[in-house]
Amino acid sequence: MHTITLLTNLIEHHQLLVYVLIFLIVIFEGEIILISAGILVHLGALNFFLALIFILLGAFCKTFLGYYIGELMHNKWHQTKFMKYIEKRVYNIMPHFNQKPFWSIFISKFIIMNHIVMIYSGYTKVNYKKYLEAEIISTLVWAPLLLSLGYFFAYAALRVSHEIWRFSLIVLLLVILFVVFDKLVSWLYELFEEFYDNIE
Repeated sequence: MHTITLLTNLIEHHQLLVYVLIFLIVIFEGEIILISAGILVHLGALNFFLALIFILLGAFCKTFLGYYIGELMHNKWHQTKFMKYIEKRVYNIMPHFNQKPFWSIFISKFIIMNHIVMIYSGYTKVNYKKYLEAEIISTLVWAPLLLSLGYFFAYAALRVSHEIWRFSLIVLLLVILFVVFDKLVSWLYELFEEFYDNIE
């Protein structure tokens, strides 16, 4: 049976390619790739600090790109059905986006809403300095946190098995639990915002 060593050796021989892939994938998807990188760090295939640097570079590229896409959509496709859908999504979960853009942008990083909020920030031309501040601070918390979570997932999976298929299955289950938990947090945040609105 193939063990984890096979995967580790494969990654170690193609480290530069893996770091570049991490950078590129983070621009489009964050959570799963960060957890995967954390797993590879625990296995010894990647260096924690190098992985974190490539993750941060990708995340900051996404920050600039998201705002720019939003601005472009404002100029080219103002008031389209797609933008109305994005606006509805943002205000369903973050009804105080206009009053508290910093906190809305910051929190969006942790509830799988970040892409939509970044585009909407550019679309509504949120103060760029405030947008960058919220994005940079949240990224500096989010990236090491999820990288460490992946590290923990690998640790937990290795306690059960070193056989690659069992290890992968355990990691997959842990990632699914994380996604469910993230959705639950998003839903609870939405309820909190509705409750807060009713009190006001």
